[in-house]
Amino acid sequence: MKSSLSKLQPITTLTQVDKIEKTLQEYFRKENFLPGDSIPKEIELAQALGVSRTAIREALSRFKTLGIIESRKNKGMTISKPDVFNNMKRVMDSQLLDSDTLQEIFEMRLVLEMGICDLLFARKDDEKIVMLEEIVDKEENSRNKNDKLKFDVDFHSMLYKISGNNTILRFQKILLPVFDYVYNNLHVPSQIENETFVSHRVLLETLKNGTPETFRSKMKMHLMNYFKIIEDNK
Repeated sequence: MKSSLSKLQPITTLTQVDKIEKTLQEYFRKENFLPGDSIPKEIELAQALGVSRTAIREALSRFKTLGIIESRKNKGMTISKPDVFNNMKRVMDSQLLDSDTLQEIFEMRLVLEMGICDLLFARKDDEKIVMLEEIVDKEENSRNKNDKLKFDVDFHSMLYKISGNNTILRFQKILLPVFDYVYNNLHVPSQIENETFVSHRVLLETLKNGTPETFRSKMKMHLMNYFKIIEDNK
């Protein structure tokens, strides 16, 4: 058998700061540090680990960037409650991400929307249904392509709001640049071009009078155009 060792990549050793970061992370976990708890001072950590304060400071700066620790007046550095979406929001720029990553993120969005059906039926109310209907009315009366795209985003954003899950809603807002990428770079067929496409009006009526199962089925049909576009552009 022909050797394929040339395909193996050299193992990159961890830098000292990498090792400090891993050690501190394990220390915080084992000692059960909770948000608001003060952590030892830089000099104490440096002495305990036998490293320089400069290396400790660099490792701690990484934790600050991730939102794991923060500096508080009169308390020094404390464990904080990290915002899980904060760093994701920073890099969610279509110019920074390659097309494969953007398409995979968009696929994740499609799967998520099919998965919130039960939440929609459990938490829908008359006020939100009226707001959703207003969006559909505006979309149907619009002749401007850009306006139609805006109403499309508004419709799906309202579904996230109806779900009542703030984490899902935040996630959807972070993904908006990805939606823009798909709309601006891929050809999205309209309902006229594809007779099997389920409109927002049909989804609205199903949400008003149907069941989670029928809505999930309709949503899948509604999103199939996007799935097909993604596959065609790979």
